[in-house]
Amino acid sequence: MKICIFGAGAIGGYVAAKLAQTDADVSIVARGPHLAAVQENGLTLLEEGRDPVSVDVNASDNAADLGPQDYVFITLKAHSVPAVVGTMQPLISKETTVVSGVNGVPWWYFYKLGGAYEGTRLASVDPGDAQWNGFGPDRVLGCVVYPAAEVVSPGVIKHVEGNRFSLGEPDGSKSDRAVRLAGALTSAGLRAPVRPRIRDEIWLKLWGNLSFNPISALTHATLDVLCTDTGTRAVARQMMLEAQEIAEKLGVRFPIDVEKRLDGGAAVGAHKTSMWQDLELGRPLEIDALVSSVQELGKLTSVQTPTIDIVSSLIKLRAKSAGLYQ
Repeated sequence: MKICIFGAGAIGGYVAAKLAQTDADVSIVARGPHLAAVQENGLTLLEEGRDPVSVDVNASDNAADLGPQDYVFITLKAHSVPAVVGTMQPLISKETTVVSGVNGVPWWYFYKLGGAYEGTRLASVDPGDAQWNGFGPDRVLGCVVYPAAEVVSPGVIKHVEGNRFSLGEPDGSKSDRAVRLAGALTSAGLRAPVRPRIRDEIWLKLWGNLSFNPISALTHATLDVLCTDTGTRAVARQMMLEAQEIAEKLGVRFPIDVEKRLDGGAAVGAHKTSMWQDLELGRPLEIDALVSSVQELGKLTSVQTPTIDIVSSLIKLRAKSAGLYQ
């Protein structure tokens, strides 16, 4: 089984390092000092309670060096993907499955959903239909990524917590390609359930990303503070409720209520969200996939999103002033 991880940073590097310890043929597309370190010394994984492991993987910044794959696992930030669809084409054949391990509302959301919105394209996450036309939604296997990891130095990945990668076909079927990938991930020591309703999990994670990320970037409050302070908890709650109304109009079922989701955020502790970290590090903020996409879905479903709109305006201005959003 040939598996390429495109964007082998923290999460992608973690997946690659785990899979490379199995009989899978693993390659990565990376760049800069990280790529150079992997090419020279291999990819090193640090996991609590275990000795460091270094694995050799075929690594390049040019997809043409790697050739067609059985699975291409995309672990980039959502806003980075449309611009690199063209460069990914050498990895893709008629048999290739594209695994969308990207946060936020996915560009393929309305493929095989059925109902009034079937086939709708989302400009906020796929401007110009770059992914819809460049990959084709029939190639996509959904994936909700739960682990936390970080690149502690070039070529070295530290696993922080979590090992679940929920998989799901857009039509809810338990396909051979989903089962095969789940088997490969499981053999690598990861949890990879194949879900019949992957969109439910997408929204459950998005609930937190939509609210916690921009509020924390604006306030510099860690999750334990953000979710217990009366004011910020109220803002996050209202954003979640607006999102819930949209999602339920699209047929989503939430397994828990908003209060439990907020309590879950508080239980994470003094954690900086990825958007706050990106702001500090001068990286482009993942606003469109996490926030603008929900606004777009609100307009599509005729649901008002006043609180989301306010927070969206604030975080976009904050990002623009730092040169991190266009």
